[in-house]
Amino acid sequence: MPETCREQVRRMQFGFVIVSQRGSHIKLGRIVYNQKQTLTIPNHAELDTGTCKAIMRQASRYISSDELYPHFYTE
Repeated sequence: MPETCREQVRRMQFGFVIVSQRGSHIKLGRIVYNQKQTLTIPNHAELDTGTCKAIMRQASRYISSDELYPHFYTE
């Protein structure tokens, strides 16, 4: 089921804060161990399944898949 950007941003907390918004994309960021980590999420009314998978793939560079999985998939 497609979801809204607001739901996606809420899901992507994990210490990230909204850094900026340009056009239809929101940039989330955090600093961990003096390393800057950034995620970009589209600010669209609904997000396609492929877009959600891409966001998860991007977030998994910084957050373990075990922590992310419950926020992206339901059983």
